This record gives sequence, C-alpha cells and structure tokens, in this order.
Amino acid sequence: MNNSYRRDNELPYIATKEVLQEQLKAKKAFREYNEVMPFDLKRGRELIAESGIRHGAEIYLEPPFYCEYGNHIKVGDYFYANTGCIISDVGEVVIGDHVLFGPRVNILTAGHPIHPVSSNSGYEYGMPITIGNNVWLGGNVTVCPGVTIGNNVVIGAGSVVTKDIPDNVVAVGNPCHVLRKITEADKPYYFKNRKFDDEAWEAIQNRK
Repeated sequence: MNNSYRRDNELPYIATKEVLQEQLKAKKAFREYNEVMPFDLKRGRELIAESGIRHGAEIYLEPPFYCEYGNHIKVGDYFYANTGCIISDVGEVVIGDHVLFGPRVNILTAGHPIHPVSSNSGYEYGMPITIGNNVWLGGNVTVCPGVTIGNNVVIGAGSVVTKDIPDNVVAVGNPCHVLRKITEADKPYYFKNRKFDDEAWEAIQNRK
C-alpha cells in the first residue's frame, strides 16, 4: 500500500519523495500566480486551472495564496479568499457556493500524532474539511482537520474551529463555539444595530 493511497484514504502516511513530488505542480502554479495577480487576470485563471483546483463560476484568490496539492480542493460558485489564505489540502477540502474568506484564513487538513514516539515515526495524516454554502470566515480564522461547517454560517475573526458547526449560526472563539442563531430578524442589518439605507435595502429586496 503506497503512501499516496494511504494519504488519500485518511490513513497515516509518510511524506516520501514521491508524495512531495505531487505537490510541485500546484506550488509552481501559485508561485507564478502570486507574482502576476491581480495584474494579469487571464493568466491568473489559467494558473488556477493548472493547479488542479476544481471550481465553479467566479472564483477569486487574492495573492498571496498557498496550497499543497490543488487537486484535493473543490470550490463552488462565487468564492472569494482574501490575502494570505493557506489551504493545506492533504485531505480533501470541499467549499460550497457564495463563500467568503477574510484575510489570513487557514484551512488545515494535515496533522501529526500527539504522542512523541508516534510523531517521531514520520507518520502524518490528512482529514477532510467541508464548508457549506453562504459561509463567511472572518480574518485569521483557522479550521482544523476533520471539521464540517454547515450552511449560512459566520465564523468570527480569530476563531479556531476544532469541532463541527451547524447551519444558520454565528460562531466565535478559541475553541470556536456557537454564539447564536441567525434569523430573519438579522436581515435588515449590515453591522450590529446599523440598518441598510433605503437604496441598499431596495436592491436587496429586488434580488432574484
């Protein structure tokens, strides 16, 4: 059983030269991407395709952006990652539609055993991360291996997400926990107790 198979099936594996070689395509693509963007959008789109990232319509990654394999990442429509995003895609990363990442978000599927004997053996692992639709991760959020974040979720800035987060909530903290539900009463507000002005509210109401 080779280490690439072990890695892709959530088994402990050793990062051999062959495994590391698989990363070079994405690393090369994003080294160039981080140099040419945002000045050459056409080349930027080509490089995302070359990296192996699978995505829907309207994806934008503010440079610098970093990932390990690329082809372990699947993104839906209308995805935006602000500057400094790191996706450690040893395990599969699935991201839904209409997802926003603040600056310096870390999506970390990789990990190591906690006991020193096990850790020093060279074995590591990758556990999948799933992020639903209509999710906003604030700046400096870290999502840890094996976590699922539901639909219609806001994760507060600086949070460390170590466990699954359900649908329709605001969650914050280290470790991240549910602060409250998101309800229809939240719709007219854009920041705390500040309501949308009439022009903005009309545009929201008229959206199809």
